[in-house]
Amino acid sequence: MREEENKRSSQGSSVKRFFKKRWVFPAIYIASAAIILTGVLWYQSSDNATDKYDYESSDLTGKKNDNPALEVNSAFENLKMPVKNPMDAVVKMEFYDFNASEEKQEAALVFYNNQYVPHTGVDFTSKDGETFEVVSALSGTVTRVEEDATLGNVIEIEHDKGIVTQYQSVKDVKVKVGNKVKQGQVLAMAGQSLFDEESGTHVHFEIRKDGVAVNPTKFFNKPISELQDETTTDQNSEDKNAKQQMIEDPASDEEAPSKEETPSKEDTPSDEKTPSDDESSESTDKTNS
Repeated sequence: MREEENKRSSQGSSVKRFFKKRWVFPAIYIASAAIILTGVLWYQSSDNATDKYDYESSDLTGKKNDNPALEVNSAFENLKMPVKNPMDAVVKMEFYDFNASEEKQEAALVFYNNQYVPHTGVDFTSKDGETFEVVSALSGTVTRVEEDATLGNVIEIEHDKGIVTQYQSVKDVKVKVGNKVKQGQVLAMAGQSLFDEESGTHVHFEIRKDGVAVNPTKFFNKPISELQDETTTDQNSEDKNAKQQMIEDPASDEEAPSKEETPSKEDTPSDEKTPSDDESSESTDKTNS
């Protein structure tokens, strides 16, 4: 028993002597701090790896996809006729082209308010004369929808690079200002107007580039790039636009010479009156004799 107690007392005294050494406790503190710091760094690194790869999200490309997609296809569209069924459409009146023959120019004059006015668009009717669906020839933004006493309902759509399409003489309008429309979208139904009264039920379609009317038939079924590249900087364009506003009735010009052929009494020369005076004097002398 005494031997065991001596062993225990000797072991306890050795442990006490070990802890009494100066370097023991600093070493324990340093080791503990190293273990704790290692654990913290390992936890943080594992947490950052999870955020980096975002395992909870299956659509990494869609995280920042709130911006609306751009309509890049509109730049590659071909100009279409403004009718739902082109096979059933008939061109009632063509565009007044200054470079066309006199016969075609006369056929493209609209008689309105006792004057002949150049036709700045193309009139489409149906073969049976009934109303039909009017569609957008190009994708764009509606900038004008109004009722005109002469032209009927008017729809105006703005496109890229100064191109504007206009649809007149329509009814049952289905779009509003600010609407974005796609090519082929129904805009309204064909109607009538006082300006193109002879065309009956129709749609009057115009294309304007930088404010100048261009011939739509030149660009149907062609890329819009050709229309965008169309130059409207002709030196005589302003003069042509002025002529397009009004052309006087040719019949009035024919009547003008007939009025000049019949001189008025005030314009009759005095020499023409002299013979009549002489004749009257001679007759007076004869009477006196």
